[in-house]
Amino acid sequence: MKIDVLVAEIGSTTTVVNAFDAVHTSDPRFLGQGSVGTTAEEGDVLIGLRGAVEALSEHLGADELYWEDMLASSSAAGGLRMTVHGLVYDMTVKAANEAALGAGAVVEMVTAGELSEGDQRRIVRARPNIILLAGGVDYGERSTVMHNAQKLAELDLDVPVIYAGNVACRDEVLDILGEIYVVDNVYPRIDQLNIEPTRRVIQEVFEEHIVTAPGMKRVREMVSGSIMPTPGAVMEAAKILREQIGDLMVVDVGGATTDVHSVTAGSEEISRMLIAPEPEAKRTVEGDLGVYVNAHNLVEHIGMERLSRELGFPVDEVLETLSQVPEDERDHALVTCLAREAVDLAVSRHAGRLRHLYGPTGRTTVAEGKDLSDVRWIIGTGGALTRLPDGRSLLEEWSSQEVPLSLLPRDADILIDDHYTMAVTGVLSRRDPEAAARLMMQSTGVEAVGVTEAKKGEGE
Repeated sequence: MKIDVLVAEIGSTTTVVNAFDAVHTSDPRFLGQGSVGTTAEEGDVLIGLRGAVEALSEHLGADELYWEDMLASSSAAGGLRMTVHGLVYDMTVKAANEAALGAGAVVEMVTAGELSEGDQRRIVRARPNIILLAGGVDYGERSTVMHNAQKLAELDLDVPVIYAGNVACRDEVLDILGEIYVVDNVYPRIDQLNIEPTRRVIQEVFEEHIVTAPGMKRVREMVSGSIMPTPGAVMEAAKILREQIGDLMVVDVGGATTDVHSVTAGSEEISRMLIAPEPEAKRTVEGDLGVYVNAHNLVEHIGMERLSRELGFPVDEVLETLSQVPEDERDHALVTCLAREAVDLAVSRHAGRLRHLYGPTGRTTVAEGKDLSDVRWIIGTGGALTRLPDGRSLLEEWSSQEVPLSLLPRDADILIDDHYTMAVTGVLSRRDPEAAARLMMQSTGVEAVGVTEAKKGEGE
């Protein structure tokens, strides 16, 4: 059986291979997917990749599969580790951190101000795949970024460095650090974030230099195109889909982490109250909120006794045998509760808040963080929300709650990534963004929802 494109998602717990046909036409089609457990712990993720292709072949009823191209995303073995170093936390450090997370990185360490010897030791222990150096608005303070460049040079690490700081220091930083990647300043002015150029370069460096799991080099034996960081691929998909359907938020509940991506400029009313600018496209990653690897953390958040009482069985017994794929009713019930808690905690950390300040002139209200109030669509993806029967109702129940002073969506509809292809269509968008958008709309059913909403508006 011949297929246009296979796109693999090599995750921390599962490896999934997706088949797409007629990709370069006006009617691209998702054919199906096969999945197996990721084999990073066995020393070679290629084993799992081949296993997922075999599972796909069985699913499609084909004796053998042939394909024109294979693309991939990966978050196996912890994904893309970065350290971020800037001048002022609320300005350049925050902007650099946003760029790193949006590109799909796991930020292991963040520093503001001059690096110390202790910071140098922490950088070495963090074993970063990439170091991001920022600092200062353009033509502003110079000495801190120069000091930090020198401290990084002293470490003599064989790690790519990206410089995204004060343009006035570029030549000096290049002299100190040698061959590095130079991009536009992430915070060129006090009121401006400019993180997209840095995001793009982080993904390019990942593809060129980073091998994040045993056997990733051998994956090139099968993959003919890009290998993107999986969270960065989800962000790309979210940005492309937003162009088609409007402001959105993607909640990705996985086995190891829960990521939230939002693409919205927010409301004009809130933007006038913000005490610091926020990126239009934002990602947060919660490394302690996963329904398999970090299931115990979520149980602790809820409380073992309370959870056992609500579910009607001893949760500790189920946790001992909980597998990557829930196998029975008790597994499903537990994972559903854990996913609900993961969504609640992850989105509350992602969303901004209003804060009341009191002074001589009375009360003033300011806004901090990401404004989600204009988000029109909440999209659930990841294994927990797309494969559990209660994924949609879980999100609907969560979105109906009222949280005082929080900048959560005010009037959003729920969509589920039914084909579980958000990340892989993000990878595919590198080749054909129009096909990727159509495939995402097919998976979420957003075209049907859009038609319904349009008819409702005409009736009114």
